[in-house]
This record gives sequence, structure tokens and C-alpha cells, in this order.
Amino acid sequence: MKILIVDDDKEIVDLLAIYLGNEGYEIEKAHDGVQALEKLAQKNIDLVILDVMMPNLDGLEVTKRIRKDSTIPILMASAKTNDMDKIMGLMTGADDYVAKPFNPLEVIARVKSLLRRANYNQQQKQDHVIEAGPLIIDKQSHVVETKDGVPIKLTALEFSVLFLLASHPNRVFSSEEIFDRCWKMENYVSYKTVMVHISNLREKLEKATNGEKVIQTVWGVGYKIEA
Repeated sequence: MKILIVDDDKEIVDLLAIYLGNEGYEIEKAHDGVQALEKLAQKNIDLVILDVMMPNLDGLEVTKRIRKDSTIPILMASAKTNDMDKIMGLMTGADDYVAKPFNPLEVIARVKSLLRRANYNQQQKQDHVIEAGPLIIDKQSHVVETKDGVPIKLTALEFSVLFLLASHPNRVFSSEEIFDRCWKMENYVSYKTVMVHISNLREKLEKATNGEKVIQTVWGVGYKIEA
């Protein structure tokens, strides 16, 4: 994993780079806020260790800019040790705060903790969020939107049908199977019921995606969403 160390004190950067490098992390270095943002734009960074007091752009402002479009873990480091400084750092968007002078081993422990938490959160997201073509489907919140951020309002049954198909890309589901799984009722008039809901669902999806055919019909068999 790649860690960006940002501090105007080059000795601190080099020291942390040695300790973290010995733990197997790949290290990127920056010595002010502007360099830090440039590195983040150019590299695939997994975590940032960020000093507060820096020339050109301080750590608080860097954190604000990162948080506009990223949830990357940020460990803030500062010689300021009063509670208000820590609160300001955390409220700005930092995930953790360590006071200078610090023990490099404490920094390593905090880095590992933040990365474990980030990996867990990512796994949790992957368990209930599915991408299907132009769509992002969140099972937990029952939210569907396009990758461009356009929300799509669906009924509970429409959402259930969409999530079923999207959860099994390329698999063809018959009308009867869709009815059994989504309605959980006795199998009567299932074919017509599913057809109506699929038709309504398609209309909503195509309107939001400028006509893209998300749900495919396999004639005589059923419906699918291609991977």
C-alpha cells in the first residue's frame, strides 16, 4: 500500500519513510500542501500522514480539499497539542491525530489501524453496493442512481427485481423465478405481473440513462443484466 508523508521538516519525512518502508509500505514524500495535492492527483495513495503547520498551504486546508472528493484516511500530525487543535483537525476531516514529538512506532500503529478500518469499510460497501452498467445500486439504503449521479426512484418491487438481476450478471431469470424470489407469494399470474414491472422498470432506467438498455430480454427464456 502507498503512503504519502507530508511535512516541511525533511528529517521527519525521511525518518517516517524508513520506519514505514521497513513495514512494507511504498512511500511518497511531499514538503508542503501544494506538493501534497499534486502527489494525490498523480499517484494512487492509500493513506496520508499530514503535518498541520506548512508553507504555501497548511494541513487543514489540504484536508478540506481532499475531503471534497475523497475518503482516503488522513493521519494529522502537529506540534500543537491542546484539545481545540485536535478537534479542529478532526472536524476538518482528519481520521486521527498524533502530537509531535511522536514515537515512530506509535505512528506505525495508527497507520495500520486506519488502513484496517478503511479496508473493512470498503468491504462492507462492496457487500451491499453493486455496479451494473451505468447504475450504482445500494441494497442497504435502497438507493439507485446513475454513475453520473442521477437518482432513479423505484418502487420496492422494482428495486427488488433490479437488485436480483444485477446481483447475478449474465444469468437469465425466468418470469416465474423472478416472481418467486421477489414477490414470495403463490405462483399465480406471475408472467404478466413480472412483465408489467419489468416494463415499468425499463422505462425508468432508460429515461435516466438516455435510452441505455440495462435489462436484456432473452426471448422465450427470461431477463438478464449483462456484466
